[in-house]
Amino acid sequence: MIATSISAPDALERHPRVDVADVLRGFAVMAIVLIHAIEHFNFYSFPPTEGQSVWLNFADRAIWDGIFFLFAGKAYAIFALLFGFSFFIQDDNRRRRGSDFRGRFCWRLVLLLLVGQLNAAFFTAEVLVLYALVGFVLPLVCRLSTRALLILAGVCVMQPMCLWQIARAAADPDYTILAFDTSSYWAATFEAQSTAGFWETVKVNLWEGQLASLAWAWDHGRVFQTAGLFIAGMLIGRHGWLLECNLPKWGRVLAVAICCFFPLYGLNNMVGQFVANPNILTPAKTLLSSLANLSFMLMLVSGIMFAYYKTSRLGSLLDRLRPYGRMSMTNYVTQGIIGSALFYHWGLFLQLGITASELVGIAIFMVQYAVCRIWVNHHTHGPLEYLWKRATWIEWPFGGGR
Repeated sequence: MIATSISAPDALERHPRVDVADVLRGFAVMAIVLIHAIEHFNFYSFPPTEGQSVWLNFADRAIWDGIFFLFAGKAYAIFALLFGFSFFIQDDNRRRRGSDFRGRFCWRLVLLLLVGQLNAAFFTAEVLVLYALVGFVLPLVCRLSTRALLILAGVCVMQPMCLWQIARAAADPDYTILAFDTSSYWAATFEAQSTAGFWETVKVNLWEGQLASLAWAWDHGRVFQTAGLFIAGMLIGRHGWLLECNLPKWGRVLAVAICCFFPLYGLNNMVGQFVANPNILTPAKTLLSSLANLSFMLMLVSGIMFAYYKTSRLGSLLDRLRPYGRMSMTNYVTQGIIGSALFYHWGLFLQLGITASELVGIAIFMVQYAVCRIWVNHHTHGPLEYLWKRATWIEWPFGGGR
């Protein structure tokens, strides 16, 4: 089955830039910075809290729980959704000009893998390597019909591996789920972050850190969820869901997401009281948390869509995130570099509590934002975005041409 894309009066017309997509990207990267800051950029080392005031202990707890509830597993999901959306725009623009973008996109993923390795040298929990690997699903399925893609995306977000593990463990009491033992890898990265110099930290991050990060992504359902979100983002682009004319559809999305989130969130917190078998409990919690995060992410996206298009004050405030979103790759990579330089042993090795760390995260965002506001006044792309685009169109025999 071959799908058709959004109709256009002129076959050579390009899709205009969708401002709300940049707003969503900016929101997602901002949220990622705030999460990573309180995690010390995946370096879970904090000063003792004995002797802290009651109010500071309360602030630490409130910030940690609040930031994770609002953004953990959701900011990354928005980023993944928009990755699929961007692929559709690029692919459909080339299709309208009579060329095939799929080969170029595969090369673009190879380049993304290299950028991800640069990021991983500083920060062990980066996602660009995962995106580069999972992203090959997009050129494989992009010509399928909407119905086929909806089914495929649904299968992915329902975590088929988790469902298989639950069914096997329920049918066979002796069945043990396969889980990667990454404790030695995480121990090596923690040791390097705590005591090593720059080059030793880079070496450990690029080997033990990458293996631990990718294994974590597999164990926590991120591989299938990412594939599903990529496909969903492509469908959002195909049917113009980020345009204001399709805003009523987001109202239905919001209603369904609200109805789904609270039962899923509650079940995820309660399931351990009723399921004792770890071979059932572990995949069940992965499935429930994945779906709960997906539901909350859709609530966030729907809310941003309505706020951006329907409320002048909030819309104007959100619109200020556009420069930050236009440089999302640059901001995502540099936040890891800055964070590791602040918190790891090779850098300043700051020993800060959660509240102070979050203030550092806000400061990182504000500095990046100020740079973005200046940069976009003189350039159409951020530095890494520009290099990625230029390298994408190097004249190699991939077909599709310019």
